[in-house]
Amino acid sequence: MTTDEKPIGRARAEPPDLSEKGGLKGGTPQRSDERLYMQLTAFGECRNTAATVAYLAGTGMPAVVYEDLNDPLGVAVLTFSMSPDHFIDKVRPLLASGPFSSLVQKPQYAMFGRTYALGYEPDLVDTLIHRPTRTVLNESWPWAIWYPLRRSGGFAQLSADEQRAILGEHGALGKTFGAADYAHDVRLACHGLDRDDNDFVIGLVGKELFPLSALVQAMRKTQQTALYLDRLGPFFVGRAVWKSPV
Repeated sequence: MTTDEKPIGRARAEPPDLSEKGGLKGGTPQRSDERLYMQLTAFGECRNTAATVAYLAGTGMPAVVYEDLNDPLGVAVLTFSMSPDHFIDKVRPLLASGPFSSLVQKPQYAMFGRTYALGYEPDLVDTLIHRPTRTVLNESWPWAIWYPLRRSGGFAQLSADEQRAILGEHGALGKTFGAADYAHDVRLACHGLDRDDNDFVIGLVGKELFPLSALVQAMRKTQQTALYLDRLGPFFVGRAVWKSPV
């Protein structure tokens, strides 16, 4: 090596782009580093649902309280925030105190996830933050089915075009139910956030329970569910007894 030559060092690795990406808006690509986190926590042995509602309402925290269809003493609390610290600093102590301190948590129904974008959303911020909030707090849609799912490894091996076609079939079915005001969905990613290593948490909400069940049934026939799901559930089914103001 001559004195004019410089040693060749290892190239500096560029940090990954972790932003959510939407479609063009006003001719400009949309990006956001904000997303909404949601957590469902279920309890048994609740003999006074009204006390849990009053306790939560007094905090001013955005939340939903569900009565469990399949457990006469069961309730579940849905909380959400743009900051994951909220669930440690605020939700965790809240759900361990007051009337919740005597309840028995049902960890099999514990669900936690984050909103995400697919890359073509016309209004990225609405998709990530506002629409999920409006959906879960809509007083006209008290019924809910929440469940986790994990895709099989085979889906990840498909080409991007094949994945888009499969997801498009699944999404189109959901849109028909939404357009008829039968069912409205909340989609959350939970990679690395779920104790059972699931990939997504899905919330279906609506005016009546039957259309939600019918949507789950119809989706069993899509390629994603029939061919590329490793597991589905357990399903929490409940009706909201209280929702914080929008």
